[in-house]
Amino acid sequence: MDNFLYFVKQNKLAALAGVLLVLLMAGVLLPQLWSAYSPIKLDIGARLMAPGASHWFGTDAFGRDVLARILYGGRFTLAIGLGVVALAFVAGVALGTISGFFGGIVDTIIMRCVDAVLSFPALVLAIALAAAFGPSLENAMFAVAITLAPRFARVARSQAMAISVKPYVEAAISMGVPTPRILTRYILRNGIGPLLVHASLSIGSAILQTASLGFLGLGAQAPVPEWGVDLAANLQYLDSAPWVALVPGAAILLTVLSFNLIGDALVDWLLPKKRNAR
Repeated sequence: MDNFLYFVKQNKLAALAGVLLVLLMAGVLLPQLWSAYSPIKLDIGARLMAPGASHWFGTDAFGRDVLARILYGGRFTLAIGLGVVALAFVAGVALGTISGFFGGIVDTIIMRCVDAVLSFPALVLAIALAAAFGPSLENAMFAVAITLAPRFARVARSQAMAISVKPYVEAAISMGVPTPRILTRYILRNGIGPLLVHASLSIGSAILQTASLGFLGLGAQAPVPEWGVDLAANLQYLDSAPWVALVPGAAILLTVLSFNLIGDALVDWLLPKKRNAR
């Protein structure tokens, strides 16, 4: 408890970001407490209403409550962030750990493939993959996961190379411990800290890239309440009804910023060597 309080005291911005994420979670899990409206039901008679007592964040061009769209869309946002990072984590860590442990031709083949993916800008590659797979939320998540996995592979490889030469690993090899057990119990278990830090920093990037694909029409499709889709659909009303575009844009900004602030604070929390080097 003392360590947690010290962490909060030293990272006030991260603590504020945590409060914002808790509020977002409360709204996402219990949207009915904040808005009684459906996120997809049309009400043309109430189109483009300004924020007020009945609609806190106003309505869009189809009369749908903007707050309801944000709350229900937050479910997709959190699922996107966690799901994409989980996919990239599993694939990248598996490849990186195998590459760093075995070395030789295995390391060369895997790392050259990783370098090939990293040679493309992440968002450009995600756009190309999403266009090839077809526009849908699932395909957008898969495309973004492919762009993030090589970064996990790089971190996992460096950890595996450093840990595989430790005496306890060499002793396990000499005793005939099965390779899968060595990789999971000795290599991955002792190198998980930097990987978790990288995962926390990648959630914001995953959300931003997937929202960008939705904005371009390559992610979630209407009438699904997704922040990138809503932002793209409502930009044309920015002059006459700015709230319909500013609210989803602000939601993306605050969510990504919150995850990035927490991830940056976790660098100090889990990697004290970097904290001392600053």
